[in-house]
Amino acid sequence: MRIFSWTYKKALEWAAHRHAPRYLALLSFSESSFFPVPPDVMLAPMVLAQRQRAWYFAALTTITSVLGGLLGYAIGLFLFDEVGQPLIDMYHAQGNFQRVQDWFSDYGIWVVFLAGFTPIPYKLFTVTSGVLALAVLPFVLASLVGRGARFFLVAALLYWYWGGERFSRFLHQRVDQIGWAVLGLVVVALAIVRYLN
Repeated sequence: MRIFSWTYKKALEWAAHRHAPRYLALLSFSESSFFPVPPDVMLAPMVLAQRQRAWYFAALTTITSVLGGLLGYAIGLFLFDEVGQPLIDMYHAQGNFQRVQDWFSDYGIWVVFLAGFTPIPYKLFTVTSGVLALAVLPFVLASLVGRGARFFLVAALLYWYWGGERFSRFLHQRVDQIGWAVLGLVVVALAIVRYLN
């Protein structure tokens, strides 16, 4: 079944669309506060489709992610009971929410910087920052550096290492095998996590 190659082809088509930067900005903004899909899933094909704009896309993703993070911060600070807690419940993220609070307790603002590289959704860090009423300026600076490092790394890898014709041909030929392999790894990882808990 060639579902991944069809999805990959469609993603490249959408990534080359003239409104794609707006969609990327919207996805990046919403992921930082309430939406479950990370912006990398749109950033990556956009860099592959328009390699010459890689740094622009990384900067756009970073800035809109930080702005969305401020919305997450406001949810935590002003609307936690009405919006924040229902979001955590909806994503079954109470355990991760508690873990993030513990990390803030141990490491302070540095957690926001590292949040971009953890598997825990960034929105939990932004909402928790508001709940704990962290100072806004350090929160914004740590978000800019952490999120920027992640998105510029994704763009750089695709631009320099994987952005060439050879990699594009390889990915087009093997995307179904790669997709099924990744899906299998996710299922195995989920089974291990469930077993350990």
